[in-house]
Amino acid sequence: MLILPPGCFFVLAAVGLLLLRRRPRTGRGLLVGAAVGLYLASTPLVAGVLIRALEAYPARAPGAGAGGAQAIVVLGADVERRAPEYGGADLGELSLQRARYGARLHRETGLPLLVTGGRMQGVEAVGTLLARSLESDFGVPVRWVERHAANTWENAVRSRELLEPDGIARVALVTHAFHMPRAVAAFRAAGLDPVPAPTVFRPTPHADVAEILPSSKALRESHLATHEWLGRAYYALFHRGP
Repeated sequence: MLILPPGCFFVLAAVGLLLLRRRPRTGRGLLVGAAVGLYLASTPLVAGVLIRALEAYPARAPGAGAGGAQAIVVLGADVERRAPEYGGADLGELSLQRARYGARLHRETGLPLLVTGGRMQGVEAVGTLLARSLESDFGVPVRWVERHAANTWENAVRSRELLEPDGIARVALVTHAFHMPRAVAAFRAAGLDPVPAPTVFRPTPHADVAEILPSSKALRESHLATHEWLGRAYYALFHRGP
């Protein structure tokens, strides 16, 4: 969290404060840099540029089928630790968005669903929460539930292990558009043949003053985009094959 927005800017500011007495010019420079960086990361304009640059795969047209896929794989994301109206933990916004599109794709194609995601923050596995939501909230059956993957790489490896006994290799892969390139690379390296089925695309910006006004939503998008760029770099260095 300390190397992602907004944490990285507070770390930079703290270093600047520590240097103010001994190296005032450097200290002031770091403080100004932290303030400017925080402002930029909080604007829809910058957040949009960071997110859209990650979206390498186009949206699938409604009713276009699943490209010969034999199953649908929905990747888990975040969770809400406390959802008392649901009796405990529940899916977070990102996970719900993926579940919704996975349910839509299932209704269009009739393909069986696999959900994947391990335990986060000491609550039930994301895979368990995904399966429960898809079946109770969206009314679609889930055939395979993977409950141990801690990251995208493990999503891919463990999904292959579940699908292999049924001879399934080509899968429609459901995740966010900004996350899809890394997910596709991981699934290919794990020995599967993913058909991208991305969801939630960042809209093209308009010539509007709101694009340069800071917002919490834009800061969150910058956080997600930075996390994804770092994830891509890490996977390129350390995850080249099974």
